[in-house]
Amino acid sequence: MFQIAGYRVLVTASTKGIGKGIAKVLLQSGSVVTVSSRNAENVESAVRELSKLGTVHGFVADLTRKDDVQALVRKAAKAMGGIDSLVYVTGPPRPGFFSEISEEDWDYGIRLLIKSAIWVTREALPYIRASGRGSIVYVTSVAVKEPIPNIVLSNTLRIAVHGLAKSLSRELAPHVRVNAVLPGHIMTDRAIQLAEDVAKRTGKSPDEVLAERAATIPMKRLGKPEDVGYLVAFLISPYASYITGASIPVDGGLLTSVF
Repeated sequence: MFQIAGYRVLVTASTKGIGKGIAKVLLQSGSVVTVSSRNAENVESAVRELSKLGTVHGFVADLTRKDDVQALVRKAAKAMGGIDSLVYVTGPPRPGFFSEISEEDWDYGIRLLIKSAIWVTREALPYIRASGRGSIVYVTSVAVKEPIPNIVLSNTLRIAVHGLAKSLSRELAPHVRVNAVLPGHIMTDRAIQLAEDVAKRTGKSPDEVLAERAATIPMKRLGKPEDVGYLVAFLISPYASYITGASIPVDGGLLTSVF
């Protein structure tokens, strides 16, 4: 469907949620995929499930540890015979308002949301340059355009990744394309976690919170992880050969800003 059969793709933080949805779409499209998680059981479970769709490798890596990230890229490149595309996904930092976030939370968030992007990009770039069809897609959040209450860490730190993406899109062109995807409210464990946090504060049930959230979206539903995967597959494909430096939302129309 996307003409990416045989593409070798590393998708970080991809044994659950959005990352797993992306891996599914890529495998269904014929790509060879490496998934990762810091939890060994999650890696084993995801590989068992995803292997039904195509060739998939899985490795344990904590994205907040530089050595782990470097080892992940080397293992992925060896297993797949190279890397054509990097799809950068991270797990979420803790939710909370500014007054609730500690210095340690900020330090962890910087490693999780900024330094991990730098580490994995630096390590993967030589393989991506050599592939001849290389691309990078950073998956962040609509919060970089319109901050979401109660997730100050994401609101603040993920913006830096867009600065990196835009800079690299110019620095690496025309040989490597670099784009970003901004998911909105996607039905994942993270969405449930945030709904539970709001429920505790308001006295509503998590289901009520999710229903209210869906009502604010013009499409009147939360997205599926695969909705993000379809856009990622397009962006790494030959069909997107003239697209670089773009930040594209997948949000059901949630964002109200013009740009």
